[in-house]
Amino acid sequence: MTTTTSATLPANAGWFARAEAWLDDKGKGAWIAAMVLGFILFWPVGLAFLFYMIWSKRMFSCRKSQSSWRSGRAAMSSSGNTAFDAYKAETLRRLEEEQENFQAFLKRLRDARDKAEFDQFMEERARKSDTRQDAAPETYPASTETRPGAPA
Repeated sequence: MTTTTSATLPANAGWFARAEAWLDDKGKGAWIAAMVLGFILFWPVGLAFLFYMIWSKRMFSCRKSQSSWRSGRAAMSSSGNTAFDAYKAETLRRLEEEQENFQAFLKRLRDARDKAEFDQFMEERARKSDTRQDAAPETYPASTETRPGAPA
């Protein structure tokens, strides 16, 4: 067992609670490995692991996203120190402003690139139509009619 597991468990925790805490410390992969081993050794054990994982929502939860959500929520809460809270609020406001400016910069950059690509397309199109007109000059058939007053 790890020392972090024993520190979070009560002193009189049973083997099941210690095993559960140990698997939780190792992550979802350890639970899946234990389930597969259970199926290999004796299929009802593997089935019991599967049912327990589904029942306890260990199969579909992600501990990292929950902890990052908690830390994000903690970042918005008050620390109790007004000077630090003012500094934190000003820093967050400045970072949000910088992010908005950067997003605007990226939009201008994309717009400029799109305009340059469109202008290049139009130039190529105009060049192709010019070369087609130069390659096939228009010829008019000679007129067989005689004009009045013209020599025959």
